[in-house]
Amino acid sequence: MFDKILIANRGEIACRVIKTAKAMGIKTVAIYSDADAQALHVKMADEAVHIGPSPANQSYIVIEKVMDAIRQTGAQAVHPGYGFLSENRLFAEALEAEGVAFIGPPASAIESMGDKITSKKLAKEAGVSTVPGYMGLIADADEAVKIAQEVGYPVMLKASAGGGGKGMRIAWNDAEAREGFQSSKNEAASSFGDDRIFIEKFVTQPRHIEIQVLADGHGNCIYLNERECSIQRRNQKVIEEAPSPFLTPEVRKAMGAQSCALAQAVGYTSAGTVEFIVDSAQNFYFLEMNTRLQVEHPVTELITGVDLVEQMIRVANGEALSITQEDVKINGWAMESRLYAEDPYRGFLPSIGRLTRYRPPAESRSATAAVRNDTGVYEGGEISMFYDPMIAKLCTWAPDRPAAIAQMRNALDAFEVEGIGHNIPFLSAVMDHPKFCAGNITTAFIEEEYPDGFHGVDLPQETLKIVGACAAAMYRLGEIRRTKVSGRMDNHERRVRDDWVVGIQGHEFPVTIAADPNGSTVHFESGSHRVASDWTPGKPLALMNVDGIDIALKVEKCTSGFRIRFRGADMRVTVRSPRQAELAKLMIEKVAPDTSKLLLCPMPGLIVKVDVAVGDEVQEGQTLCTVEAMKMENILRAEKKAIVSKIHAAPGDSLAVDAIIMEFE
Repeated sequence: MFDKILIANRGEIACRVIKTAKAMGIKTVAIYSDADAQALHVKMADEAVHIGPSPANQSYIVIEKVMDAIRQTGAQAVHPGYGFLSENRLFAEALEAEGVAFIGPPASAIESMGDKITSKKLAKEAGVSTVPGYMGLIADADEAVKIAQEVGYPVMLKASAGGGGKGMRIAWNDAEAREGFQSSKNEAASSFGDDRIFIEKFVTQPRHIEIQVLADGHGNCIYLNERECSIQRRNQKVIEEAPSPFLTPEVRKAMGAQSCALAQAVGYTSAGTVEFIVDSAQNFYFLEMNTRLQVEHPVTELITGVDLVEQMIRVANGEALSITQEDVKINGWAMESRLYAEDPYRGFLPSIGRLTRYRPPAESRSATAAVRNDTGVYEGGEISMFYDPMIAKLCTWAPDRPAAIAQMRNALDAFEVEGIGHNIPFLSAVMDHPKFCAGNITTAFIEEEYPDGFHGVDLPQETLKIVGACAAAMYRLGEIRRTKVSGRMDNHERRVRDDWVVGIQGHEFPVTIAADPNGSTVHFESGSHRVASDWTPGKPLALMNVDGIDIALKVEKCTSGFRIRFRGADMRVTVRSPRQAELAKLMIEKVAPDTSKLLLCPMPGLIVKVDVAVGDEVQEGQTLCTVEAMKMENILRAEKKAIVSKIHAAPGDSLAVDAIIMEFE
């Protein structure tokens, strides 16, 4: 077995690989850029080598710099993680020439499958069902439009060397095909150094289901069931699960057999993933093969008990697989939520900054439940603008799907992240969505269910009462502490009132609290809730037991109550005396400032292009400018007809969130 391996990656996947390597007794080497000098993967590794400036194209994806780090440390093997150099044939060949093992497939398989155009041709030859489309190279936007017309709208424009949702656009007409072609090329060139684009038919109402394969150098190839990855935004997976709630055992077997046939046709070894789109009739079509470890691999590990990183290392060491297809079972159900540094209330735009608080729920595993958190950050660390915005992968496992979802709800509620915008509220909202809970999902789920973006959650009235009962009990506890501190209460005289009015999401609930040494019973006009907790004022996370059920509330004290976050809702909860509640209705509400005549930068980013000039009349939907953030181009459009009066930014400017880009008359 190898004595030392280098991880040619960063963030949570580097940390993930280091954990398995340590468990196997293998020393690890991390590489890092300027931005990652204090990163978690650097702290976890046995050694660390600085490889250059913050931009990935000057550090992590510069092959010679990685090779220098290998030579300096004497690493015998390299695990590439995902992204960066993980599917780069030249990198695999450079390692081979140096006599260093690549913990991944042969360079020939990377070349065959890494190019989406070539891979589709090979898949078809191997008997794998494929999507109609144009696999040749496309010269310019005019040709893209012509091809799209021939294939038939809607079409998907894709980067040939792409992945992770980069360089992908859906076009429903000629104008979108023309615009999407240029944006896809720009993103592809920026992310992969390869701007080739191809076009294929976009299958409407599809599900995205992928098969995990594992092959060795001795002719063995197995599949480890499937993962459902249909909850996507802008072609980027957000929530994954295993198994799929949609597939029958027969379809699973057929997809697995085709996946193994493709892997063996290209001489594949190591872990890999064959991705399919599946229509409502369970017809499946090959999308691509990812010749690397997938972001969502933990859900497969949770239902099979197989450590995929360990298997990759053993295969790279020349070992034969120790498991057969008959050994692969489906044990329970697993969910994965990708936590992104992005603000769901601002159209999911990237958010950067310091993590002033980062407290994931405790990892655990029992016979009936599990929580796992793959992360590459820590409290006090910074989220950089230079890399992917994913900060953690929160996973849960349970014997069945409803229980796994329930576990995820609780884990998300208990996950504390402060200092940056993040998508936990949105993830929580999906976990409670009736369609998701029923397994009735497609890749259009987010687009269809949140067409105007995410604006928070309005909780059902019964849930509001549960939150209100907790708030009343917590507020009363704070009042007791306040009166004790002020000296207005002694052991013989109780001065804290029992009747309150709880205001929450437009509702007012008069309540009466009956307290005892073990908790409180909060009485509403109809019904009551028993609340128990060891929460003390000032703690930002309240672990409560309501009517025998454990819940977690994120709590922040404010005037006359709390800011409480729970199940995707961000609520101002007031707790007032009846007289205070009556007077509060007479208060004038503060009006938000009018920004309707301003174009504000929705995220920290770089101005790539300004498409208008002062004096121009713009129409609703017209492109105003393009902002690049975290390797993604974001086109900002006019919300209504207007005349440009001032422009405050130019291409090349780096702007903070809410910086004024232009003004309108």
